Amino acid sequence: MSTPGPRPIRIGNAEREAAVRALGEHYAQGRLDQEEYEERTTAAYAARTSDDLVPLFDDLPRDEQTTTVLPAPPTVAAPALRSPRDPEAPYGREPMTGIPYSDRYKVVAGVLQLLLPFGIGRFYSGHMGIAIAQLLSSFIVIGVIWAFIDGIVILAGRPTDPRGRPLRP
Repeated sequence: MSTPGPRPIRIGNAEREAAVRALGEHYAQGRLDQEEYEERTTAAYAARTSDDLVPLFDDLPRDEQTTTVLPAPPTVAAPALRSPRDPEAPYGREPMTGIPYSDRYKVVAGVLQLLLPFGIGRFYSGHMGIAIAQLLSSFIVIGVIWAFIDGIVILAGRPTDPRGRPLRP
């Protein structure tokens, strides 16, 4: 009874992209014509295991200048660690002014304001005074209109949180 060989290892998008980059280098160096390049990149994107990628490079040289096809697969999936670059701006800074971003999102505030025109977007962004005024005035039609227009202004403008930090895009 023979023992089965090692099972092929499943690959992910990073390995497929690495294979396509390597094929692109071979194409740029004239080793593949347009049709061969398209066939091989299609096969690379369709590959499920590392064994599916090997035939794509059988007839191509493996020189030092060509990128490697497959990086070593990780043994344990680990979450990506975020290194704190700027402790005063954990969510980054606005490119134009350099002001730290708020922990709230502009799109969320605007969409909440449009879908629930009772000041909900203003509650989310931390503007309690405006939110309460819109909520109380929503019992008359003018409050709903005000909140709806305010939602458009939030989405189109440069809204801030109560501390003056711009909402994240």
